[in-house]
Amino acid sequence: MSRRGQLLFLMMSVIWGIPYLLIKVAVREVSAPTLVFARTAPAALLLVPIAWHRGYLRPLLPRWRAVLAYTAIEVAGPWFLLSTAEKRLSSSVSGLLIATVPLIGAGLALAVGHEEKLDRRRIVGLLIGLSGVGLLVGIDLHGSNLVAVGEAFLTAVGYATGPMIISRRFADLPGLGVVAASFGLTAVAYAPLALSGRPDHVSGEVIGALVVLTLVCTALAFLLFFALIVEVGPARATVITFVNPAVAVALGVIALGEPLSLGIAIGFPMILAGSVLATGKSRELGAVGEAAPVTPNPL
Repeated sequence: MSRRGQLLFLMMSVIWGIPYLLIKVAVREVSAPTLVFARTAPAALLLVPIAWHRGYLRPLLPRWRAVLAYTAIEVAGPWFLLSTAEKRLSSSVSGLLIATVPLIGAGLALAVGHEEKLDRRRIVGLLIGLSGVGLLVGIDLHGSNLVAVGEAFLTAVGYATGPMIISRRFADLPGLGVVAASFGLTAVAYAPLALSGRPDHVSGEVIGALVVLTLVCTALAFLLFFALIVEVGPARATVITFVNPAVAVALGVIALGEPLSLGIAIGFPMILAGSVLATGKSRELGAVGEAAPVTPNPL
């Protein structure tokens, strides 16, 4: 990997690892609909003109149903659910629950026949990863948080399903156009709720979190991610999916004083190991590094 590729990889690993902390800070004073709007509207204002200038939006018109489906499943729904979940879950636990995206993606791909057969290594990976989630939830959480866990799980399902839509309906088109359109549509859909539920006062800390979350973790992140794909290829670029949760946990512990609990200490390595095993290619078909790329969730 070139120095530029290493720098882009490091930046993306951090940039898509910090949204959990920023969301946790923002939802203290801002409602979930307002937060979703605050994230997508400025990002749309930045990315839509770029996509339009490059001619990436017009080809999407004949596929508007797929664009709406992708928007609902990958952005509008998950970002609302995750924001709601983080009102009751720590940013560390939220990050680890979303780390199940590769596991869910592998399961969905196999269920619809989009991947090769489920070999022994993949079965072991799925079992290890799901056991890690079970230990995390069983040790760290109690009954009152199960609704929030469900919201985080549905978020992960959305993040795992979105790339399947991309690969089946938009594989021949630049990703920037789909992302820009989804941000614009989400902002329009949430605008009425955001305006009606806007807070009377927002602290400087929350404003700062919103600015970084919107401009850095949303708009800039996608531009950098596309550059990373060009530099190192899609398969290597998606390895950041396995690094982001570690960043989320570290920031939660350091910046917010969240405990490094027994559930995290045991569950995180199991989720990570399970994801790596479950998403690699079968031995008879190729190496793990050659696995079909999965677009990381747009955190």
